Amino acid sequence: MKTKTKAEAKKFDAVKSMREIKDQISLEIQDMNFEQLKAYFKQKRLQRAKG
Repeated sequence: MKTKTKAEAKKFDAVKSMREIKDQISLEIQDMNFEQLKAYFKQKRLQRAKG
């Protein structure tokens, strides 16, 4: 029986995925003021609720 390497067995890397999501959000909100941030997160929350 052939054993799988770690790379073959791991199809989804949760840490890598979360870092990419966090980096994308950081880029999107980096120049926003407080009011823009509130609107951004409200919009994201509504999008997630519609789902």
